Amino acid sequence: MKRIVVLGAGESGTGAAILAKEKGFDVFVSDMGEIKAPYRAMLDQHGIKWEDGHHTAESILNADEVIKSPGIPLTAPLIVKLQEQGTPVISEIEFAARYTNAKMICITGSNGKTTTTSLIYDILRRAGLNVGLAGNIGASLALQVAHEHHDYYVIELSSFQLDNMYDFRANVAILLNITPDHLDRYNYEFQNYVNAKFRITQNQTKDDAFIYWSEDPVIDKEIKKMSLGATLYPFGKTGNAAYVRGNDLIVEANDCLQMPVGDLSLRGKHNQLNSMAASIAAQVLHIKKDVIRESLRQFAGVEHRLQYVATIRGVRFVNDSKATNVNSCWYALESMTTPTVLILGGKDKGNDYSEIDELVRRKCHTLVFMGLHNEKLREHFAACNGVSETFTGCDGKPLRIIDTDNLQDAVNGAYGAAAEGDTVLLSPCCASFDLFKSYEDRGEQFMNAVRRL
Repeated sequence: MKRIVVLGAGESGTGAAILAKEKGFDVFVSDMGEIKAPYRAMLDQHGIKWEDGHHTAESILNADEVIKSPGIPLTAPLIVKLQEQGTPVISEIEFAARYTNAKMICITGSNGKTTTTSLIYDILRRAGLNVGLAGNIGASLALQVAHEHHDYYVIELSSFQLDNMYDFRANVAILLNITPDHLDRYNYEFQNYVNAKFRITQNQTKDDAFIYWSEDPVIDKEIKKMSLGATLYPFGKTGNAAYVRGNDLIVEANDCLQMPVGDLSLRGKHNQLNSMAASIAAQVLHIKKDVIRESLRQFAGVEHRLQYVATIRGVRFVNDSKATNVNSCWYALESMTTPTVLILGGKDKGNDYSEIDELVRRKCHTLVFMGLHNEKLREHFAACNGVSETFTGCDGKPLRIIDTDNLQDAVNGAYGAAAEGDTVLLSPCCASFDLFKSYEDRGEQFMNAVRRL
């Protein structure tokens, strides 16, 4: 009997283990951390052996194949040993796809993945299709393949998941943008990260669709170097499969859809691009125009992405905790229409904050640093005695700097610095793992802190 070892027992790993068990494999699960109670119960229910708090090397190195959690880096000593001895190491998505004939609609990019994935899922559900939501959101693909049957899966894919995908084929692949992110996982080599993102196109044929933002300079450069097998659907410029002309969104991938930009439920230029990508995917799948329009008008957005929290004494609070990189914060600032107090900081991933310099000067009068290690932020924004020595804010005065090491102080400080009519924006630029369990935990704590004001 073939032996499958699953490393990591979160949503992804537990789903993979259950699917492997149901397909008749000898399955063992190992997690260096503590496996959460619901996942332990699921593994026990299916008679799957597991360990947590450590890795027993001899129980792992004898595997015929290993399914790795996306959170485990390729440089982890155990992964290196497995690769050196020739043991295949794959992702949960790669494994699950072997056992379904469903159409795969896959979305990646540095920013906008969750919004675009959720929007496509919404469109397909409104169209009455039997569709599942998987990847970084929703239940694991493997668990759905084991216990459900869907004709379509809409899958959000991170670069970490793409790293260990080899034979997987996306029927519809969407690449929204590429900006520096997770460089700490890619030896601080941007090209390594770019290569990971473009793995979404591997194995595609002319019967498949590759949807991409034509104005992204990194994507444009890579496409010119490659020979892609899929049918290409660029968006962004006039004459592409989707674009904005005047005040109208135009989509011409299959049929001609036209609607006023003002009717889109999602605001901001970045969401116009997300709506273009989702609409092209829907047209490729032959969804009716009326259904697409209805979704674009009514889609409510996703939690922790420019999520309105409350207005307190005229100060508006917005939760953008999902902004875990600088480019995502750029989009959030670009959408601000009032003077802004920006809360940022967390676990730095090799960030270059200069990308938001111009918008900080134009939109913000105060920055609130929130993290255990704010040294890089203080250095970049030239913080000295509560103000910046080189930055002028939107009010024409030296940019005010408030330095904190916890969220409640950050919220209190931001509120104290804001005037009636201002916006306090949590858009951290950084990962959450210095102070929080996840960006969701950070967003929830932010909203609770606001409500305590």
